[in-house]
Amino acid sequence: MRRTLAIAATLSLLAVPAMAADLAHASGSTPYVQVSGGTTRIKDISSVQGVRENMLIGYGLVIGLQGTGDTMRNAPYTEQALQSMLDQMGVNVRGIPLRGRNVAAVTVTANLPPFAGPGSEIDVNVASIGDATSLKGGTLLMTPLMGPDEEVYAVAQGPVAVSGLTVQGQAETLTQGVPTVGRIPNGAIMERAVGGGMEQLNELVLVLTNPDFKTAVQITDAVNAFSQQRFGRALAMERDLRSVVVKRPSNISAARLLSEIGDLAVTPDTPARVVVDQRTGTVVIGEEVQISTVALTHGNLTVRVTEFPQVSQPAPFSDGVTVVTPASQVDAEEQDGRLAVVGGTDLQELVQGLNQIGLKPTDIIAILQAIKTSGALQAELIVQ
Repeated sequence: MRRTLAIAATLSLLAVPAMAADLAHASGSTPYVQVSGGTTRIKDISSVQGVRENMLIGYGLVIGLQGTGDTMRNAPYTEQALQSMLDQMGVNVRGIPLRGRNVAAVTVTANLPPFAGPGSEIDVNVASIGDATSLKGGTLLMTPLMGPDEEVYAVAQGPVAVSGLTVQGQAETLTQGVPTVGRIPNGAIMERAVGGGMEQLNELVLVLTNPDFKTAVQITDAVNAFSQQRFGRALAMERDLRSVVVKRPSNISAARLLSEIGDLAVTPDTPARVVVDQRTGTVVIGEEVQISTVALTHGNLTVRVTEFPQVSQPAPFSDGVTVVTPASQVDAEEQDGRLAVVGGTDLQELVQGLNQIGLKPTDIIAILQAIKTSGALQAELIVQ
């Protein structure tokens, strides 16, 4: 009897995982196995086509400034906007000159996040367009924010947070940051939703942040390996170096499908590229950059010009004129150049070879340009 009960208990324990798997599959939440050995998630190197922010803009007034607002004489549009606002409130100020310095005309900008609906709160940026010196302590009045189609999607209002400041005395002015630009966290409320959605999409297009054919193929292979386990068929197809098309099965929502394939890991491929910025002396060398073995030398030539003006004065009680005659001294100095062999199959060897010469960033930029001209730099050289 005990042996029979033990066998029955063992069978029941073996049946629990299988039953749980069947229930999970029926509910659409089947756990999947990570099928790719990459290092970066797909969601971090791509975005969904059509899922993007939209820009909004509006014109408004900031009030409550301590004498740092617009000068009505120099900014007549501020006076006109103030008169229009007071007219809407039943205050007739037509023909009365307004000379207050506590009002400033501003532009209000915001980014409308994707799938934001009515009632959602978004941050807004406020910037002065007149001759106001500071927006600190001001409050933005109700300002409609419009999209490119001239439709109002949000309304902004609230106190402006300014990080910069301006302190002025009779002989000196101290300015820190930009006091004519501010921000209102959650300062706008959505009044209208942007049309469109993902519910009716049968295909989802993943757009790569850094377009590359190999990366697109790796994303396709990772998604197909997952979909073979999850749905029993391949869903992805690379379109070009920039996008991958994923077909959505009818028994899963677009949001759930994106959440599942977004965690798949791939190893993005980066092109061999060297970026130099001559203004700041910045040099960025990619991991795949290679330099064919070359011998090079680099020496600095310094030319120093010194002026020694001489004054020639006439003798006393003569009719001569004092004359200043120029005298220049030119010195040229050239440092010794050491011939070094630079080359490497990876980034570590390349950096070690350049460090052996002991160069400044400007010298490294000149050397990289010369190596590129000689054909030994096996990478794309971008000069900014």
